[in-house]
Amino acid sequence: MARATARHILVASKEVCEDLKQQIEAGADFAAVAKQHSLCPSGKQGGELGSFGPGQMVKEFDQAVFTGEVGTVLGPIQTQFGYHLLEVTSRTP
Repeated sequence: MARATARHILVASKEVCEDLKQQIEAGADFAAVAKQHSLCPSGKQGGELGSFGPGQMVKEFDQAVFTGEVGTVLGPIQTQFGYHLLEVTSRTP
């Protein structure tokens, strides 16, 4: 079964999400941005979500994790929790 490890940043608005993505793409450290801005408790660990399989996350998040490019900042991804930036750090088929 496929497995992935990922980290994310959760914020309340698409605009904030897009701004943070620009900062990361301009060289800001993903983990530092997560610690400062993420509304998710995982933000304290730099957004680290650990290892998980398909179906363990909400549909929109799950789809991005298992189809998006590894090592690229994906998003904004909207879920019922808010807007996410997502980085898949590893994935096995």
